[in-house]
Amino acid sequence: MDRRRAQIAPSVLPADFAALGDECRALEKSGADRIQWDVMDGRFVPNLTFGPDVVAAVRPHTALPFEAHLMVVEPDALVGEMVEAGCELVIVHAEACVHLHRTLGAIRDLGARSGVAVNPATPLTAVEHVLDIVDLLLVMTVNPGFGGQPYLASMEPKIAAARRLIGRSGQRIELEVDGGIGPATIGGAARAGADVFCAGSALYRHPDGLAAAVTELRERAEEAWR
Repeated sequence: MDRRRAQIAPSVLPADFAALGDECRALEKSGADRIQWDVMDGRFVPNLTFGPDVVAAVRPHTALPFEAHLMVVEPDALVGEMVEAGCELVIVHAEACVHLHRTLGAIRDLGARSGVAVNPATPLTAVEHVLDIVDLLLVMTVNPGFGGQPYLASMEPKIAAARRLIGRSGQRIELEVDGGIGPATIGGAARAGADVFCAGSALYRHPDGLAAAVTELRERAEEAWR
């Protein structure tokens, strides 16, 4: 794992949806590394957010890479549209894919990077046989569907197991965590082996603003590696 720089991937879920272009420009100025779009369909999770048209409308407003986190029951129907909208990385849930290997392969065939996510109760055995076509593994540290949920520290052994699984695979795979990531929790996730950190509420409620929030999270993660 390349530990020279912790990757901070803000979720725009807590942002002002009426000004997403401005919000994404502010995230770029803050020093964030990428932007995550939490795509929810009201079926796989009990919330409804945005789709490819919104992402495409915002794409010209920032040069930051986009990653789409598809929390939907039929990810195959959205993969192509999200790539066309400007997402360089598309993350699907192992729980939602009937043919996970085929879905991940389709993402790569479209020229994007492929990611797979597992919910807290889903064992890593669900993804161990697709790591040859995965660029990112996402371990959820909350149950997906809503922002602002408390971090599940019980997932840290799972993060560590995911890091070992990636090591044994011999592949260059990023390990992301998502859910409840903030100044008090990012160190535990980093020590367990994560190198990409999706944060939402903790960034937007930081008293000193987005740039200070991004800097603090990155410093705390990298300090945990030392």
